Amino acid sequence: MKNGRIIAGLPTNVWILTIAQALILSVSSMVVFVGGLVGADLAPVENLATLPVASIVVGTAVTIPPVTLLMNTIGRRRSFFIIGIYSVLVALLAGYAIHISNFYLFVFSTFLFGATYSCVMQFRFASMESVNEELIPKAASMVLVGGIAAAFLGPEIAVFGKDLLNVEFAGSFILLAGLFILAMLFLLGFKNPVSREEKSEIPQRPLKTIFKQRVFWVALLSATIGYAIMSFIMTATPVHMHVMEGHSLEHTKWVIQSHIIAMFLPSLITAWIIKKLGIPLMMIIGLVAYLACIAIAFLGQHLLNYWVSLVLLGIGWNFLFIGGTTLLPRSYKSSERFKVQAVNDFVIFGTQAIASLSAGWFIFALGWKTLLLINLPFMLFLFFVIYRWQSVETRPALTNEFQDS
Repeated sequence: MKNGRIIAGLPTNVWILTIAQALILSVSSMVVFVGGLVGADLAPVENLATLPVASIVVGTAVTIPPVTLLMNTIGRRRSFFIIGIYSVLVALLAGYAIHISNFYLFVFSTFLFGATYSCVMQFRFASMESVNEELIPKAASMVLVGGIAAAFLGPEIAVFGKDLLNVEFAGSFILLAGLFILAMLFLLGFKNPVSREEKSEIPQRPLKTIFKQRVFWVALLSATIGYAIMSFIMTATPVHMHVMEGHSLEHTKWVIQSHIIAMFLPSLITAWIIKKLGIPLMMIIGLVAYLACIAIAFLGQHLLNYWVSLVLLGIGWNFLFIGGTTLLPRSYKSSERFKVQAVNDFVIFGTQAIASLSAGWFIFALGWKTLLLINLPFMLFLFFVIYRWQSVETRPALTNEFQDS
């Protein structure tokens, strides 16, 4: 593949996408931090407080097919710019909705941010398409490193812009629009990846054939269950901390920032972990981190409990999501990538949408501890799926089954 100059072992495409991810992904950390707080202030009933946060996830699930189709039709580069301009307008709409204290318009604007997030989620695939096969784990991990900066940027500009206008947090979204514009300037250097396989016009297989591969389901379920559990707990945390338990806004911000940093910081070493331990063991370690997260959060509502549990939640997500992302290309050919990626992300974010939407109801109706315990059966199921796949994969006669099927 020829996708620009090589810098520190990776093409410029990967570095550009990493920087753009840091800037654009700030929308996620900002909405997670501010969405529930604005919702608690503007929502007509308290159970709807987390709806703005859940709305961006619903928007992501709904817009994944059209965003993927757009990229398949006109290419990734042009799609990035079209969605970038769109995102600037949505950020201004969100600021206006808060300014006029219109809860449902604010929810609608966070829903529209779903297309922005769908676009960012394609960055990891674009980076993997820009490198040779042996560099896929490193490329996927490096782009996700951009989330470390996003963890700081989103909450920081939220607080910085909080009193910029007459209504709290309205100015925060004006600053977010500025980050989107800056990201588009960096994306000017991005080049559409082109592979040799794509040029050879290899015929595509039907989805039902692709679905018969075990590796597809392990990749899909690891990312889906990992994302849903993370979103379920993360969405409820700011509301439980600040609104229900009375922790300060600064402490709540610190916990959310630490969580998002923990989501992406391990990306610096996940390629090394995959090389040394393998993907199955890395994903099982991610599940162990989730189990420790729930145990610590269950034991108390002190600041340290929230902080440690949310950090573990971020680490567990990273191992499961990168594991699933790295495995997915083993299930498709280059010519099949857009449709498989669309199915993968639609299932991931559709499930995450259900988790986010239900988090507000669970936290107010059933309480924090019940919300935590509900995750355990899903974790056990995923452990069984990974364990079964690993046991089959290690059989000598079936070593190459998943790449060849």
